[in-house]
Amino acid sequence: MKREPAVAHQFYPGDPTTLKETLDRLIPASTPGQKGLAVISPHAGYIYSGGVAGETFAAVEIPQDIVVMGPNHHGYGAPVAMMEKGAWSMPLGEVPINTALARNLLAQTELIEADTLAHRFEHSLEVQVPFLQYFRPDMTLTPMVISHLSFKSCQIVGEALAAAIQQYNKPVLIVASSDMTHYESRESATAKDSLAIQQITALNPEGLYNTVLGKRITMCGIMPATIALVAALRLGATQARLIRYTDSGEASGDTNQVVGYAGFVIS
Repeated sequence: MKREPAVAHQFYPGDPTTLKETLDRLIPASTPGQKGLAVISPHAGYIYSGGVAGETFAAVEIPQDIVVMGPNHHGYGAPVAMMEKGAWSMPLGEVPINTALARNLLAQTELIEADTLAHRFEHSLEVQVPFLQYFRPDMTLTPMVISHLSFKSCQIVGEALAAAIQQYNKPVLIVASSDMTHYESRESATAKDSLAIQQITALNPEGLYNTVLGKRITMCGIMPATIALVAALRLGATQARLIRYTDSGEASGDTNQVVGYAGFVIS
């Protein structure tokens, strides 16, 4: 199974040379990032959220093996859908699926299912991959698309992910793909998103889940972010650092209807 790009030439440049030049602009030339267990990174078009994503990935050490989780925007496939074999064809080169890690994950819980349909049109994972390839052209990918889950299910998947990573016994970075509040005024989005940011930086997955659902915060990747926090805590996380928060109005000039973007490193 080879997955072809779904949103190249839309969310990011599909031409390899242009894409590389774009990433050069979006990723700060900085000292090597700190060791990390997980990141939360936005997934809009690069013109809007690429700067936040670039700064976030530059702040963490990128190992070869990466688990990327994103929300299901299209409704296709299993509730927790993982590609377990094959490769992703991307403008910067082919990325192999880490079959060993994927199958280990599948063995941990029946909540995770082998499923390719959920991945076919989903952009939330795909837009992260060029940033990761920029640092690790030799990367492997373990991709999961996640629909709405209860907190208990998020907890089970997060603990399964941590167990699989521990058994894998090599460094693995967890990437949770999420934008923040959608299509509200800058004032409203900033106020709501600050509540979610507080729960993330407090390393409180249940608090994050309940805050986002209870306050009706339209954070699309709430399930991946909750799972990432659960897994990171099980793997020994002691801090979550906000790298940057902004919104689409910074690029568009429209502050009446913005989408919020935040990047975090969990270590």
